[in-house]
Amino acid sequence: MNNLDQNLESRNSGSQDPWDEPIEEYRVYSKEEMNALRKANPRQFSAFSAWFVVIAQVLVTLLIALMWAIFSGLPITNVYTESALVGGLIGFLPSGLFLLRLEFAKKSPQPSSGSYLAAIVSGEFIKIAVTIMLFVGFAIRQPDLQWIPLLITYLATLKCYWFAWLWR
Repeated sequence: MNNLDQNLESRNSGSQDPWDEPIEEYRVYSKEEMNALRKANPRQFSAFSAWFVVIAQVLVTLLIALMWAIFSGLPITNVYTESALVGGLIGFLPSGLFLLRLEFAKKSPQPSSGSYLAAIVSGEFIKIAVTIMLFVGFAIRQPDLQWIPLLITYLATLKCYWFAWLWR
């Protein structure tokens, strides 16, 4: 007997399938109960600005560029430092543009969930397009860039999203 036959037989024999368990009901809290929950655990209800992530990306960019400037053994303004700054720019500029797109959607005269979803999708498209254009543009216009510092800094700026989740 194969697995399908066994599953059909077990359903017909009256045994409970774990997928058929009842769905949990959601409880609606009153305004007073929500206020009490906020007072009991304010950190759980704190607002988190996405601009914090962009600021963190800028700071990470500057820190890594400073490290390349110090440890490269060359003058402060060298190709490694510039490459790190370009990598950070490619990381935080599209994120900032994405957030600006969402800010404009919030200030829309007729806000709706559909228009906000459209803003998220178009913002992500803008973010991806700008990232690709920056990579291609810098590769063509500045062929002397060092790709290792550029990519390390770019990836470090992307990891700022993970730190934002940990910070919360």
